[in-house]
Amino acid sequence: MERNNRDRIIEAAATLLTEGGRDAVSTRAVSAAAGVQAPTIYRIFGDKQGLLDAVGAYGMATYLRSKAANPVTDDPVADLRRGWDLHVDFGLANPAFYTLIYGDQRPGTEPPAAREAAAILAGLIRRVAEAGRLRIGEDRAANLVHAAGLGTTLMLIAQPVDRRDLALSAIARDSIIATVTTESYRDTAADGPVAHALALRAALPGTTALTERERGLLGEWLDRIVAAQSPA
Repeated sequence: MERNNRDRIIEAAATLLTEGGRDAVSTRAVSAAAGVQAPTIYRIFGDKQGLLDAVGAYGMATYLRSKAANPVTDDPVADLRRGWDLHVDFGLANPAFYTLIYGDQRPGTEPPAAREAAAILAGLIRRVAEAGRLRIGEDRAANLVHAAGLGTTLMLIAQPVDRRDLALSAIARDSIIATVTTESYRDTAADGPVAHALALRAALPGTTALTERERGLLGEWLDRIVAAQSPA
């Protein structure tokens, strides 16, 4: 019964969000639409923010299913490019969900749906690093791609649909990806030891020939190589 109430509340809140925006998702409106009493919402979700986080996760599930249906290829940079396009497409197709998840950032906190998306991006960046095609550290690369994708998507959402310049997304995508990746493994020579250090760093967790302490020490050395060669 509790599970049924939870699903019904989330679906009702999602409909209200889509039709009327965040302001339409009041406890009174949700309880009426879901056919439950307001205390039921607080018992299941704790508070309104807990409900909004659950609704954001519900909306993001569509995005994640699209990602899951996007096959992994042997070209991690191409996969990263497709990941960008899926992210922007989700935002433009579901602006209410997107702005709920990303439009009200709280310092020191991250909505569960945003954490899931960030984990997927980190995985894409890790594969680029493992292929020896990453120019900068994994965390910085992921943060840069995320920041650019987020800003681009929010800007496009704010534009009138009939004047929306979708080419901006492709331009921003290609610019950012060119900044953080190389065209091929052969091009890493132009970046000195950084791409090679990042590739080895990404492979360390699965290296069984070294002890945990040795992997930690080698990881520190590789991080120092990357830090010394990367922009401040």
